[in-house]
Amino acid sequence: MLASKNIVINTTDLKVAEIKSVAVLKRGRKPVQRLASSAVSLLDRDASILSFNQRVLALATNTDYPLLERLKFLCIVSANLDEFFEVRMASQLEALRDNDQKGPVTVKSFELVSALARTLVDYQYHIFNHDLMPALAKRGIQLLSTNERNAAQKRWVASYFETDVKPLLVPVALDPSHPFPQVANKSLHFIVELGGKDAFGRHNPIAIVRVPRVLPRLIELPSKISNKQQCFVSLTSIIRAHLSDLFGGREILSYSQFRVTRHSDMAVDEDDVSNLRTALRQELVHRPYGEAIRLEVSHTCKEGLAKFLLKQFDLPSQALYRVHGPVNLGRLIQLPDLVNQDNLKFRPFNPVWPRQLKAGGSFFTKLKQTDVLIHQPFESFEAVLQFLHEAVHDPDVLAIHQTIYRTGSDPRMLQLLQEAVRRGKEVLAVVELKARFDEEANINWAESLEAVGAQVVYGVVGLKTHAKMLLVKRREGSIIKRYGHVSTGNYNPKTAKLYTDICMLTADVILTREMEHLFRHLTSQVPLPKMQKILVAPFNLHGTMLRKIRAAGVAAGRGQPAKVIVKMNALTDEILVRAIIQAAQRGAEFDLIVRGACILPIDTQGIDSRIRVRSIVGRFLEHSRVFYFDVAGVKSMWLSSADWMNRNMMRRIEIAWPILDVAMQARIYKENLQPYLDDTQEAWVMGVDGVYTQIKRPQSKTENSNHLTEPKSAQAFLMKIYS
Repeated sequence: MLASKNIVINTTDLKVAEIKSVAVLKRGRKPVQRLASSAVSLLDRDASILSFNQRVLALATNTDYPLLERLKFLCIVSANLDEFFEVRMASQLEALRDNDQKGPVTVKSFELVSALARTLVDYQYHIFNHDLMPALAKRGIQLLSTNERNAAQKRWVASYFETDVKPLLVPVALDPSHPFPQVANKSLHFIVELGGKDAFGRHNPIAIVRVPRVLPRLIELPSKISNKQQCFVSLTSIIRAHLSDLFGGREILSYSQFRVTRHSDMAVDEDDVSNLRTALRQELVHRPYGEAIRLEVSHTCKEGLAKFLLKQFDLPSQALYRVHGPVNLGRLIQLPDLVNQDNLKFRPFNPVWPRQLKAGGSFFTKLKQTDVLIHQPFESFEAVLQFLHEAVHDPDVLAIHQTIYRTGSDPRMLQLLQEAVRRGKEVLAVVELKARFDEEANINWAESLEAVGAQVVYGVVGLKTHAKMLLVKRREGSIIKRYGHVSTGNYNPKTAKLYTDICMLTADVILTREMEHLFRHLTSQVPLPKMQKILVAPFNLHGTMLRKIRAAGVAAGRGQPAKVIVKMNALTDEILVRAIIQAAQRGAEFDLIVRGACILPIDTQGIDSRIRVRSIVGRFLEHSRVFYFDVAGVKSMWLSSADWMNRNMMRRIEIAWPILDVAMQARIYKENLQPYLDDTQEAWVMGVDGVYTQIKRPQSKTENSNHLTEPKSAQAFLMKIYS
């Protein structure tokens, strides 16, 4: 059992609860006036994000998963926490400094979120030190510290330090002419306390050593000195063992690794710049040196050194995190790729070619007959690339329009669009330059496309273009026929193997015409005509979902059946949340499959268990968005690029498109909703206290049978039916 202030983590199932009666995820809940949804206090969004990361961290303890995969999930949590501090904690820290007692972010919320974060970090290192590392050692995989290396290994490390590491180290002894250096976001350093005097007879006791980013963080020792094991040493442990070699015989009194996390959410006033791309490039230069938010040090760091660092970064003591192990656990994610034991990793899953498509057949011919649904990663994203490939090489295709949000490092889609330009086609790319942490990659995409003559625009001022659309215009006889691709996920071949998403290829006349209207809106900013099928944020997506929720409440109030099932990544839009509460109080049933943050409190008076919230966390990242309504006998379904968050509904260009075909609706329900409602293996269910509990039921015998009932996993079910 690990504790931080009044927050307790049970290391068996990661239940999080306050010792007091109030739920840890709630901020000042009032027990009165709870029938009015406007008076209901919602759950804390930042705390809910950390709760999601607790669920991810639980995968690192899941003995059903291969050992190296568990290590990956541990590292993913580190990366997630980095982003949380970079994006979410600046306002919390400001509230602490300003002693804010009222408003959405206060001293109390800072204390709550900080306590949750510390508890999460403590448990993370507990898993690393007491679970994963010992288990890996038993499998012959060692991460050796200095004290664990034998004489031969120490000689090899010393030689590696002299030849590969020392030439890249530039220790800085601090004095008036050598001030504290600029420390970039998340860069790793050592602070060293020195005894004695320097070469000029001066007593300057503090030195800083930056760990080079160009060197690998893990180095494998030669097999001949590894005793039939795979032995690794970290770059920081190599430097730590030879710090004295850097200071000419001066005594090392103490030292510590340290790492600072800085606010990294860029803010560019689009109304005040003439060229967004140029402005973002300039802003990217400064991002690594934003406001300091968090300071991480080794748990052995002396109090004096810690206070010195806090002063340098202008941070309060509450921003200091002492860790029991490598200061940046996230860098260990490279270890699974270095280990040669495939039995410690997931068995590779190879997506199948979409079953609606004939391999090698023409997409255009197929789409004239029927729409094609592709369920990733179980069906291959390669089909989307092949669709684009056919469009690029088809002489009858005249134009290709595409939105670009996150594309990853795979260059094939960029190369296809460039080839389309070279073949004389009109190529329009709507590139979202403000996709957080992908800004530089997207700027490079934009410049590469412009260089060959593509038309590139950056969407609408003040709104991110998050909609996922690809439109192809093809001359067929005397008409121009449109073919489209819409998706819940990004045009990223790498994440398409790791994220669950749904996309659709279509030649639907109305749908593709409305895609054309939306592309024209993004380029010329002309008003959108009345749309028959596509819902568009920030115009009518939010309002339509609100009306559907309210209609469910009205129907339930009349005694008619009303059931809503939604699957999404986050539910944080207050208006939609309060509408759900009101509809449930009137009798409507809601199943909310929300992977991440959810601010809806299910213990609100009058709900009576009619709102059920569950989160599925497993091998694949759940990313698809499905909105299903069964109200008074009328069923409707949408797929969407948008979560139910205020930013998606009001500050982004998003789309949702209806699924009208009954058979396709049934398939989506069977694959994207029902298995997740039935999941008893990887599902976490929100309780009335706002705390999630993992179901994970063991094998059991049914009442009328001696056969064992296996726990159900939605992702395992889908892998099985697509294998």
